[in-house]
Amino acid sequence: MLCDIVTKNFCKIGCQVVNLSVAHVGGQKDGGHDGCVPGFQVKHYQVVYSGPFQKGQPLIQVEFDDCAGNEDVTFEVSDPNFQVDGDLNLVPLEDILYSQPTLFIRGVSAHTDDMARVEITGLLLQSSHTLRNILGLGQTLTHRSKRSLLVPPMIVTENQRAPFPRPIGMVISTERSGNLLFRLTGPGADRDPKGLFTIDVDTGEVSVSRSLDREAIDSYKLEVSTIDFAGTLVDGPTLLLITVIDQNDNRPIFKETRYAGEVLEGSPTGTTVMRMTAFDADDPATDNAALRYNIVRQSPDKPSPNMFYIDAEKGDIVTVISPMLLDRETLPTTTYELEIVAKDMAGSEVGLTGTATATITITDKNDHAPEFTHPLFEASVNEGSTGVVVNLTVDDRDDPATEAWRAIYSIINGDPTQSFEIQTNPDNNEGMLSVVKPLDYEAAAFHTLLIKVENEDPLVPDVGYGPSATATVLVTVLDVNEGPVFFPDPLTVTRMENIPVGSFVASLNATDPDILQIQSIRYAVLRDPAGWLSVNPVRGTVNTSASLDRESSYVHDNKYTAVFIATDNGNPPATGTGTLVIHLEDYNDNAPYVVPSVARVCEDAHDMNVAIVGGWDKDLPPNGAPFQIELGKQPGLDKTWKVTRVNSTHSQIMLLRNLKKANYQLPLLITDSGVPPLVNSTEVKVQVCVCKKSKMICSSAHSHRASILVLPATLLLVLLFFFLFLCLAD
Repeated sequence: MLCDIVTKNFCKIGCQVVNLSVAHVGGQKDGGHDGCVPGFQVKHYQVVYSGPFQKGQPLIQVEFDDCAGNEDVTFEVSDPNFQVDGDLNLVPLEDILYSQPTLFIRGVSAHTDDMARVEITGLLLQSSHTLRNILGLGQTLTHRSKRSLLVPPMIVTENQRAPFPRPIGMVISTERSGNLLFRLTGPGADRDPKGLFTIDVDTGEVSVSRSLDREAIDSYKLEVSTIDFAGTLVDGPTLLLITVIDQNDNRPIFKETRYAGEVLEGSPTGTTVMRMTAFDADDPATDNAALRYNIVRQSPDKPSPNMFYIDAEKGDIVTVISPMLLDRETLPTTTYELEIVAKDMAGSEVGLTGTATATITITDKNDHAPEFTHPLFEASVNEGSTGVVVNLTVDDRDDPATEAWRAIYSIINGDPTQSFEIQTNPDNNEGMLSVVKPLDYEAAAFHTLLIKVENEDPLVPDVGYGPSATATVLVTVLDVNEGPVFFPDPLTVTRMENIPVGSFVASLNATDPDILQIQSIRYAVLRDPAGWLSVNPVRGTVNTSASLDRESSYVHDNKYTAVFIATDNGNPPATGTGTLVIHLEDYNDNAPYVVPSVARVCEDAHDMNVAIVGGWDKDLPPNGAPFQIELGKQPGLDKTWKVTRVNSTHSQIMLLRNLKKANYQLPLLITDSGVPPLVNSTEVKVQVCVCKKSKMICSSAHSHRASILVLPATLLLVLLFFFLFLCLAD
């Protein structure tokens, strides 16, 4: 695998070695750090040979520590002819005559991924076998090979300590000559964050210049190229991937310091209550972020210090206590507090920890039926009143203010008329028994009710309602002096208007509900708007004290309403009221009259020149229409005027001869249809107007009596000469 990291071609390189024998082994160890830094403790090794490699002969012992016991560590060598054995020795797998001048060793475990370099000195290469020739890159090529620049991936552990810079790898150019320089570019080199990595322009050695933080940036992609002294690009750029190896430098962190969960009492063992989850910023692919959860404290620790268990990997908290012991009503508390610790490194001793608190509430289920505190409750109530008469109390061991505790009351016997009602007091769970329909002492002095209580939530299957879930309520009705009651109320009678004063109208009937007492009743007028009535205080008979007038403003829809009061002689006295409605029949006591009082006609007499008038009467039929309208009884009116009937209520006035423009008072007689009929003599103002097209020009002068118009013309002349004679005589 490391062959891929360095380059597949590089793994195939063989070097000619003459008279090789081990002459010297040395190494340069990283220093200046306190504590353990996972990886190779020595990064650079040097070996000098004076003879060939022999199979199984240790060449060098590497120093490697992953700070976790070096369990399951694997090593890969860039040349597959070598391996690192269990004693950390670099040994050849067979006799080898040729070797690479530089070997790379990669050590990998769950806690680190690091690389070391072994430089082999003293190798003599034949002039005809240059590195370029060995790679097969240059004998016949007319242009540079794309694989002339070898850039293996590199790794560096985060949080390394001084001294810096620290070498982390080597870049190799197959066209190495004295006039080539290495150049490193990209984020982390010449771009932000600048200066993290540098390259030796002569050797191609890459170094890190300061401590890195994997949680900030976990890898860097740089570019390596070679240039000549004039700055001209010779090879590249080629990608250099630098991976930052994680170090366990972050503690597990819970999102919240306190978590809340709940579990129903009596839940089966193994019931999941809640899940605790912590976060570790370290590499999730390593044990640095492999978390394990543990309960380190339970408060209180009764009835068992291990009532709950937490899944070490998932963080699920489940119940361990038996369902019978998980009884909310018998536990010392309904809330338990657990201290939870999350540890990384898969829970090993060297792992970092984070802490949070879980509060678990034992919730209630309806496993206790409500019970009345007394089998019998007593109450008393005045007859005729309503409202709460008694509060019923119950005991319930379930959690207050829950559906398992809240009570529902019902009346299961003793209330056929539905005179009672029960409401639950939300504050104390008591049942408030109320009278919603007034009770009658004379009908029943005692009421015995059977009351049942239940919870809003149904009981669990193995719990039922016992005898204490019912109670008896004895309600005593207290006698109260009730007021007299009129029957019927209202009392309706029909009477003719204008009946004589003192006439009988009605007889009031009021009875006392207190049938068990002997009481007398007296009557009086409470409201008589027109003052037409009087009542006998003992017998209750009502007579007229004034004339009844159907046309009065106190009568509405032909009905007159009066209110009477009845008072008993109880202690204290009680009263009752009753209403009398008198339906008044009409009497022909109103004469009709003509409307309107003003009419208009044109001065030229013709058939179409008429005025319409009608009759109106306060009385009802048959005492009103049909009306008869005719001229007054003055002589000669019929020579100038004519009145003819149009219908049962209206007639028309016609001018029989031409008259000058003036206003005339025309006497008319109107008669209704009553028995006997009433006649009214009235006058209508008739305006004789000059009519031009659709316009009427009428006089605004005072009216003349229509009787003047009927004098003969000769008589008018005689009178005229008589007045002239008188004037001359003067």
